Amino acid sequence: MENIIKKAGILVEALPYIHAFRRKVFVIKYGGSILENDIIRKYIFEDLVFLSYVGIRTILVHGGGPYINARLQAIGKKAEFHDGIRITDKHTLNIVSEELGKLNQKIVKEIKGLNGDVTGLIGHENIIHVEKKKASKDLGFVGQVKTIDKKAIEKHLKKGHITVISPMGICGAKQQHNINADEVASAIAVSMNAEKLVLLTNVLGVLRDPEDQESLISTLTTQEVDQLKEKKIINSGMIPKVDACIETLNGGVHKTHIIDARMQHAILLEIFTDRGVGTQIIKKCEN
Repeated sequence: MENIIKKAGILVEALPYIHAFRRKVFVIKYGGSILENDIIRKYIFEDLVFLSYVGIRTILVHGGGPYINARLQAIGKKAEFHDGIRITDKHTLNIVSEELGKLNQKIVKEIKGLNGDVTGLIGHENIIHVEKKKASKDLGFVGQVKTIDKKAIEKHLKKGHITVISPMGICGAKQQHNINADEVASAIAVSMNAEKLVLLTNVLGVLRDPEDQESLISTLTTQEVDQLKEKKIINSGMIPKVDACIETLNGGVHKTHIIDARMQHAILLEIFTDRGVGTQIIKKCEN
């Protein structure tokens, strides 16, 4: 009986959040090594179906790095990166497009298997418009997001469909381009006036001490992020994540979250409980 009462208490705690977020847009980015773990994937998709059932308009932007790397390795082609961005020649672009397309279909199928209403969108189908990304080295067919076809996405969200989007874009000359998934998620969140951007990772969030799992910082302002960067507390792979969060906040999105997808039902715990389980990053406080 005690466990049943505890479950009821959790539902009551979630009610104000469900009320506040109903019909709001959440953008969730899912990629990296956690893509390949079947158990983690099931927890994530169950959370997305729950969000959809309570009326939250949910967009999932997925990467595909592990699948693309495995395919390249299988044909003896080396994966090349510059500043964390995949260098994408014509041959690599074809592989990226094929693997992202297959993964998009796989995600849609698995969400349907959980009784979720879902639509898969391949980014180059005139959803994401890009220009060639400029860098200190030629990246090949890598795009920088210019515009998002908001109406095409809204059409599916209004039906109550979880909308799954792969990070491919198309330029003015109708040429496909590969795009960094974090950049796509940020651009879509801003374009859709999203309530939240959630980055799923394989770390707890931002830690004051990387060696101390108890040092998780639950809430950070953009000003505090700058300070932690200066102190090298935020470093390495966490830098592009917090940068994506700050760019999204500057674009008008209310809150951003970095959470550990390895934790069972981490999305629900972060969004529908008072304390949360990851790091939320918000605009700096007014003086």
